[in-house]
Amino acid sequence: MESSRENLLESSSPIPGLEESARVPEVLPPEVSEGCARLLEATPPKKLCGYLSKFGGKGPIRGWKSRWFFYDEKKCHLYYSRTAQDANPLDSIDLSCAVFDCKADAEEGTFEIKTPSRVITLKAATKQAMLYWLQQLQMKRWEFYNSLPEPPAAPAAALPGNGPKLQLHLASEAEELEEFLFPVKTPTELVGVAAALQPVPVKPSPLQNISLKHLGTEIQNTMYNICGNKQPQGTGPGPSGEDSPQSGETQREEQPSFLDSTPSGKEPTDSPKPTPKSLTANLIQKAKRQNNTFPRFPEGLTRNKTSQEKVEALQQQVLVLTEELKSQKELVKILHKALEAAQQEKRASSAYLMAAEDKDRLELVRHKVRQIAELSSQVEALEQERESLVQTVSLQEQQVQALQQQVQLLMDKNQAKQEVICKLSEEFTRDLMQPPSHSPAPADAADRDLLSQQEKLEHLKDDMEAYRTQNRFLNSEIHQVTKIWRKVAEKEKALLTKCAYLQAKNCQVESKYLTGLRRLQEAMGDEASECSELLGQLIQEALQWEASEAAADSVGLSPISEYDEYGFLTVPDYEVEDLKLLAKIQVLEVRSHHLLAREEQLPGERWAALGELTPSAELKQLLRAGVPPEHRPRVWKWLVRLRVQHLQAPGHYQKLLSQSQACEHLAARQIELDLNRTFPNNKHFTCPTSNFPDKLRRVLLAFSWQNPTIGYCQGLNRLAAIALLILDEEETAFWCLVAIVETIMPADYYSKTLTASQVDQRVLRDLLSEKLPRLMAHLGQHQVDLSLITFNWFLVIFVDSLISDIFLQIWDAFLYEGTKVVFRYALAIFKYKEEEILRLQDSLEIYQYLRFFTRTICNSRKLMSIAFNDMNPFRMKQLQQLRTAHREKLEAELQKLELLKAEYLESRAAQHRAAPKACTSEDEGEGEA
Repeated sequence: MESSRENLLESSSPIPGLEESARVPEVLPPEVSEGCARLLEATPPKKLCGYLSKFGGKGPIRGWKSRWFFYDEKKCHLYYSRTAQDANPLDSIDLSCAVFDCKADAEEGTFEIKTPSRVITLKAATKQAMLYWLQQLQMKRWEFYNSLPEPPAAPAAALPGNGPKLQLHLASEAEELEEFLFPVKTPTELVGVAAALQPVPVKPSPLQNISLKHLGTEIQNTMYNICGNKQPQGTGPGPSGEDSPQSGETQREEQPSFLDSTPSGKEPTDSPKPTPKSLTANLIQKAKRQNNTFPRFPEGLTRNKTSQEKVEALQQQVLVLTEELKSQKELVKILHKALEAAQQEKRASSAYLMAAEDKDRLELVRHKVRQIAELSSQVEALEQERESLVQTVSLQEQQVQALQQQVQLLMDKNQAKQEVICKLSEEFTRDLMQPPSHSPAPADAADRDLLSQQEKLEHLKDDMEAYRTQNRFLNSEIHQVTKIWRKVAEKEKALLTKCAYLQAKNCQVESKYLTGLRRLQEAMGDEASECSELLGQLIQEALQWEASEAAADSVGLSPISEYDEYGFLTVPDYEVEDLKLLAKIQVLEVRSHHLLAREEQLPGERWAALGELTPSAELKQLLRAGVPPEHRPRVWKWLVRLRVQHLQAPGHYQKLLSQSQACEHLAARQIELDLNRTFPNNKHFTCPTSNFPDKLRRVLLAFSWQNPTIGYCQGLNRLAAIALLILDEEETAFWCLVAIVETIMPADYYSKTLTASQVDQRVLRDLLSEKLPRLMAHLGQHQVDLSLITFNWFLVIFVDSLISDIFLQIWDAFLYEGTKVVFRYALAIFKYKEEEILRLQDSLEIYQYLRFFTRTICNSRKLMSIAFNDMNPFRMKQLQQLRTAHREKLEAELQKLELLKAEYLESRAAQHRAAPKACTSEDEGEGEA
């Protein structure tokens, strides 16, 4: 038992590499080389080194060459030389990116090390030595990857408590790996430093063991060995390979890093590392647990039952204490939240009591009502999420049960096959041991048959054992390589996230710098001074700076192209100098938000896992957050079909196209005029070879025959164009236009009088007075009419007003919820820029700012949060009441206007009848002349 324990510790102990000899091939000083040679005799067998045969060479000397291999822990390289006494290695193998393989049908002891650049074939003296090398190389590679420094975490992820979780995760991976890494007995005479004392394996030809590829290194090693052998001969008689105690002390001082065993207190750096020690202990415990199940170690490792019971009791106590600590932490968190809620309630009550007027108290009550509504919506969302999680868990449990049944079935089949094999083997052995008496063959022939059958049986057993060993090793190799790949992928993802975060912050800093220049320019005005000249120079440099320096970086993180995925210009082309600076600020903001959006992959995963679409609160929240571009066509088709399924009929669109070709509609001329003015900032409608204008023409003509009361109205071209860009199918885009005009918007929204559009502008004015009273008072003071700006927002659903990413997100929610979304976002836009508008003190400046201020909004998350959180409560019933009231007022005003018009026409007609006959018109006078 003690010998097996020692062998196990040797196979799992850390093996430091030969540090000095593991460097690049250079000629080392004589004293260093002599120390290397003598070190091989004095160092205990803890290093991973030994003789292996390497297949290589060219021409007649191609074949197996004996090489001395040793491992360097710092670089994770396996160096090799011709003999253990050589000063410089011939070459090295990078194990950090290598995989290992052994084939059952190959020569005994043969295995391969596969790197991205080459495949190295090696052969050990015995099968046990091969398994030992493979297991040790796997462990060294795993220890090297676990010892790599972790990448710096992004600030959002750099929270206290992440470190211990990561260590526990790595420890669990190491425990999973131990399930495959069964300990192999150390062949002490073939591996370790003791193997250097063995004679070098002799080849039939002296040239067969020389490396012509590294001939210079071979000559240097040979000369060094000759010089090293002469020096001991001149010092006096003594055994070969030994020096005087003084020289030994000198070499210990010159190469302290080579020594593994030194007196205590002199070399503290050579103490075993905690990680390999813990790994060794885990391997020992694993081998003990598998004593009865692992056929390769029938003797096993005994253990004290009393110690086992103590350890299990302590482990159980640790688990109980851990659970109790976790529950106490959760209790503390709940108490903290309750305390915060109580403090907020106390502050609200104090503010209510301290309020001087009923108006302030009413506002506090409204705020509480809004909070209650928001909490209710959150509770509903969480309840739905809980139900979905319960369904998911039930499905996964069913899958697990099915897999367990399959595993049980396979185990039963395997057990039955093993029983059949054992029965057949027993029958075969019985037949061989008791041959039939009536056999006519002579005794020697029967003996020969028996021996041949026994030999075949032994060969089959050997082959079975070889394939079993190969399968076990390949399983361990696949498992470890998969773990290493996952760890590297996580590190790469963390580094890319960190880089994206830093680039986004850099863009934000540059944007703030340009914003400061712009405000300074506005403050200085047209004053001619040295400061204004310097400011103009800085602005010119900022405008001329391009992203070439950033593009020179080797890491490409979601580059911002000139056009987005739908063909819209990412940055508008302004001709005014001041607006060019604004465009530069805008592109920096877009790039910043684009980089920060890389960290959020959850919405895309949720859309991919959503499956068949059905109306639900979860779908509503996902649509408000925006549909990923890859899922948007599918979602829009479903939303359109949901709106117009009662209007659709097979072949209806083709019938309308035929009707438009047979008879020209009155609106055809206006459609042709508007085609060339549709989206001048989109490459799909400005390119001469694009087919989108033709598709748009057919869709608009078909709609003019679909709804003759409207025919065509300016703005429908942009609605249909957006539908074409997303859906790419004419018929689906046509039905999308029908859904917007005939089912979502009010009936006369796009009529000649635009009655419903005017009503919505008055409703928006009332909502702004309610939600943003300061802003409306400021605009009213300067007599600013917002309908001049917002009328087009409602007519085309923010197309050409916001950047494409934001207005498409608005369309996602608009197609599902209706016109209420348009009002929410209109209010959110003014809330987003409220402070900037309040700083403007001139009506002309306000109008100039309102012309382009929507193009400066780049943060879609913030705008969405304002629209659906800050604007609550926002009920459809209130919206309908406001629409009804303003519609009645507008119709009364229109009737009054019609009456005034009729009275005017009657008075003109009466005046014309009462005119004197002598008065003639100009035409009559000219005729008489």
